[in-house]
Amino acid sequence: MKQVHVRWFAAYRDLTGVESETLDTEATTPAALFDELKGRHPRLGARHAALVAINDEMSDWSSPLNPGDTVLFFPPVSGG
Repeated sequence: MKQVHVRWFAAYRDLTGVESETLDTEATTPAALFDELKGRHPRLGARHAALVAINDEMSDWSSPLNPGDTVLFFPPVSGG
């Protein structure tokens, strides 16, 4: 189990009701972490078209997570 920090942006912040949180997780990737967090924040929905960063660097959903990482979740953006 590792401790990670999560920061939520834009609509995700509104849906979770928090800007950031720290938790212990067994997730090994941002995708697994997001899926785990949907249990805590069921209003999140699917991560389709969302973006993720690890330690302020844009990352792939399958990138490895390490203890102490800060994971940033950005919701899909629509515009015209």
